[in-house]
Amino acid sequence: MKIAVAATAPFGAAVLEGMANRGYDIEFLLTRPDKPQGRGRKKAAPPAKEVAKALGIPVQQPEKLTTFPGEARVVVVAGYGVLIPEKLLGERLWLNVHPSLLPRWRGAAPVERAIMAGDRETGVTIHKTTADLDAGPIAAQRRFPIGPEDDTAVVVERAAALAVDLLGEVFAEPTFVPQPDGATYAEKLTAADRELDWTKPTEELVNQIRALSPDIGARGLVDGRRLLVWKARPAREDSLLVAGGLELLEVQREGGKRMSAEEYLRGRR
Repeated sequence: MKIAVAATAPFGAAVLEGMANRGYDIEFLLTRPDKPQGRGRKKAAPPAKEVAKALGIPVQQPEKLTTFPGEARVVVVAGYGVLIPEKLLGERLWLNVHPSLLPRWRGAAPVERAIMAGDRETGVTIHKTTADLDAGPIAAQRRFPIGPEDDTAVVVERAAALAVDLLGEVFAEPTFVPQPDGATYAEKLTAADRELDWTKPTEELVNQIRALSPDIGARGLVDGRRLLVWKARPAREDSLLVAGGLELLEVQREGGKRMSAEEYLRGRR
């Protein structure tokens, strides 16, 4: 069975790589165009495109998705980030791979929102892509725990591996059941989500930092200096760098490099 994959973000890149390693016949990757990034604003390829290039998988990057650029009858969608026109949805089977236990955390940032909310478990849902956001009938779903120290990268890696297993089950015998009621939404992360308010409960701050690590970064004032905080835990008597009841374990000055609290304090001295 010839399959296309629509993916852009790291989660989609991991699903693409897992499918290729399982030997699926992937016609091409459908991904978003390269876009300027960083201070130099040089165009950079999406993570999924980098994986496809390394694996020798053809890549399609339309500016606007108006026609389907291939022959595959099944398209696996994983972190694509583009609205698929309803006309195209009716032409073939589009299977969305979503890293949450739908209908919980529909939307753009399901892993980050689950960690921020202190969820003890999450999972992967494979459902038919419909015009409504992450609302299509479910073909497969499986859960797994979120550990107290797991950050977004850990959860995404676990979800991607599980997704590849579930896709095999769906391809073998696709059946669909409607989603239950009770949807919640994982809104896109904003600059405000990154700001650390040291008056908040310790557990809430730790969850915020875990959710934004290792790629985005939470940020706040520490002894009058603006820092990104990548890793923290409840403060102890022997903690070196403390803010808001937290021991900051890994930090970064704006424009600097990530470092341990010990390295940061040594640099200040």
